[in-house]
Amino acid sequence: MRAAVNRRYGGPDVVEVVEVATPVPNEHDVLIRVAAATVSAADSATRRADPVSIRLAFGLLRPRMATLGTEFAGTIAATGSAVTQFAVGDQVVAASGARFGAHAEYIVLGERAAIASKPPELSFADAAAVAEGGLTALPFLRDGGQLRAGQSILISGASGSVGTAAIQLAKVIGARVTAVCSGANAELVRSLGADEVVDYTTADFTAVADTNGHRYDVIFDAVGTSSFAKSAPVLSPTGRYLTTVPSPTTLIRQLLTSRGSGKRARILFTGLRAPSDRAADLAYLMRLAATGAYRPVIDRRFALAEIANAHRYVDSGRKRGNVVVEPRNGLD
Repeated sequence: MRAAVNRRYGGPDVVEVVEVATPVPNEHDVLIRVAAATVSAADSATRRADPVSIRLAFGLLRPRMATLGTEFAGTIAATGSAVTQFAVGDQVVAASGARFGAHAEYIVLGERAAIASKPPELSFADAAAVAEGGLTALPFLRDGGQLRAGQSILISGASGSVGTAAIQLAKVIGARVTAVCSGANAELVRSLGADEVVDYTTADFTAVADTNGHRYDVIFDAVGTSSFAKSAPVLSPTGRYLTTVPSPTTLIRQLLTSRGSGKRARILFTGLRAPSDRAADLAYLMRLAATGAYRPVIDRRFALAEIANAHRYVDSGRKRGNVVVEPRNGLD
């Protein structure tokens, strides 16, 4: 099969498409033919080993996981002899987590991994896009922020894959949403349900909040450009600051604010959650998308042969929603 591999850390050009052996499922595994997979900011960071702490998890000198990609959708191509949950031909959406491996024509996962049925109403690309942002945004809002109907949330980085998911999930919960993005993306986030938009190129959200007298129950920094110290003055007395980007300062803040009923900082490592929990979240996200309550946002699609360009576009910081690679594009 063909797979995108990077045998060293670096820029987009370290990723190349090569022929490798097709994986063989063991008795409790499924072999999935990948139809679409996302190329995410996490893929980019892992490829670059930025921050350098990534090397501690994925290889000091060279990547242990040569093929990146986590969220994807495809068709069950083969099953192990003991598999009972899936059958050949089933269309599924899945997340491989820290194992990566989805930027290839085939991938093997255990049948109890984070896998859910793909609704017929969704294309493979749409299902992968829903999974990419949704699997991060949902636990942050539900578990980390404990967001409830009637509360207010500010989402920084609202036009990215996690941000576009967070807007829609917050509206499903029944919250009032303020989206922070560039003016060029204001129309997009409004179309997803944002009640207010702050253009970060012309205004600071804390200044806008002070002017309007707003205090937020949750501030969700989906891109790691803010901080608890900056956000705390515009949080409600029991508000929560959430961030997807770990830092020593945030971790210390989380420890210091973990008790009591005051303002809190929280960071979640959503990719490390139990596969059964992630599978349940995937199934829930698919139901929302099938009914139209969650609209996947896809910026660009690339064939597997163009994956270096996909990484290059993600690195540019200009993507809106998701970037998708389709391993069989032009081959079927």
